Amino acid sequence: MSAFERLTPKEREIVQLLAEGLTTKQIAAQLDVSHKTVASHREHAVAKLGLRGVADLTRYAIREGLARA
Repeated sequence: MSAFERLTPKEREIVQLLAEGLTTKQIAAQLDVSHKTVASHREHAVAKLGLRGVADLTRYAIREGLARA
């Protein structure tokens, strides 16, 4: 199982949206959740993937082709 497969569907969705350039507030509005919920999912994804922060998470997502065109 790849590291990305260990993420929950919501964590995957948030990683993808971050890679597409959306902010935490924009993601929260799009998913109809609080910005704290988005931040929590983002932090869990960072930890599960062994990354150091949002910049690493965004680079990972782009490198893995997770951003939609």
